[in-house]
Amino acid sequence: MAQTLTITFITLLVATTLVRIWLGNRHIAHVQSHRNQVPNAFSENIALEAHQKAADYTTDKTKLALIEASMQAILLAVLTIGGGLQWIDEVWRNLIIDHEIARGALVIVSAMLVSSVIDLPFEYYKTFVVDEKFGFNKMTPAMFFSDLIKQSVVGIILGAPILFAALWLMQGAGQYWWLYLWVIWSVFNLLMLAIYPTFIAPFFNKFTPLEDQNLKQRIEILLTKCGFKSQGLFVMDGSARSSHGNAYFTGFGASKRVVFFDTLLDRLNPDEIEAVLAHELGHFKHHHVIKRIAMMFFVSFLGLALLGWLMNQPWFYSGLGVSQMSNYMALVLFLLVSPVFLFILRPIMASYSRKNEFEADSYAAKHANAQYLIEALVKLYRDNASTLTPDPLHSAFYDSHPPASIRISKLAAYTS
Repeated sequence: MAQTLTITFITLLVATTLVRIWLGNRHIAHVQSHRNQVPNAFSENIALEAHQKAADYTTDKTKLALIEASMQAILLAVLTIGGGLQWIDEVWRNLIIDHEIARGALVIVSAMLVSSVIDLPFEYYKTFVVDEKFGFNKMTPAMFFSDLIKQSVVGIILGAPILFAALWLMQGAGQYWWLYLWVIWSVFNLLMLAIYPTFIAPFFNKFTPLEDQNLKQRIEILLTKCGFKSQGLFVMDGSARSSHGNAYFTGFGASKRVVFFDTLLDRLNPDEIEAVLAHELGHFKHHHVIKRIAMMFFVSFLGLALLGWLMNQPWFYSGLGVSQMSNYMALVLFLLVSPVFLFILRPIMASYSRKNEFEADSYAAKHANAQYLIEALVKLYRDNASTLTPDPLHSAFYDSHPPASIRISKLAAYTS
């Protein structure tokens, strides 16, 4: 079994990496082949120069993503079958002999730290080279590393208790430890959804109440009509880090908030903002958030149940380059390798997400003006340099939103 797992893992790792590279190169070729002509549906509103900027921005981002994917695959191979995790484990065994939970936490944190260190140069390059080149970056290196430190602090404060709870349950809670951990994990996620808007998000961005009274009144009328109650309407200082624009709902239950990027408010008129908000309300009315939470709980239930079985199988460890069985090693191996085995599900999940977007668009067309939503989307495509001509197959694998031409075409049907 160990040899079968090793061969299967190597095969899938190589195959998924090659598929990513193939899809990325297809995407680049397709975008560049349409670079010199704006699609007819957008020709009146998007200049050729803006279309070419989007094509080049997409190309640069995709090239960087392909290099990053290749490096991540190499790192994963080194950590697993290359003996990296085994070496990390031996180092901490020599330093901490008896306390398995503490040693396990240090092994897992070390593995995650190595992965983060590999990812950091790519994030820095994207921010200060790619985004800077196309005029999107507003961050300074000091702000970049300040955010990194804040994220690390928040991650430790929130993640450490869950990690220690997991290791403690794995060690002493018996056969059904995974079920107890699933309950704790589910409650933790619901708690995070409730407290994130009020206590965590302000740690990174500044949120101020929406001051435009006319716009506020229009939005509140729409919220009332759609039966949506929120904690308030807020403007986020997105312009401090990027010129990209967006709007979203955050929170859960009574802590729900409507948040607008300040960049979005600067670009769209009140009619367009109302249409964008109606789209977001469509997600709420179709229970997309609740369905995603339920799906996350279901997947985590199956995953933890599977881990509960795998941790007792010697071949699971030896097949992935680890010679000594331990609870913490089972956990870190499972976290690292499961994305490789789940890669095939990406187009299914992307398709489901695009279905949700179409449903939200349909709702927006009924409760606002579809033409205003079209106009808002066209501005966002243009200003965010989103490609209008993605490769269909690449889009099917990765895109959570429908391609621009298809989305606009469906919306246009509501205006006729």
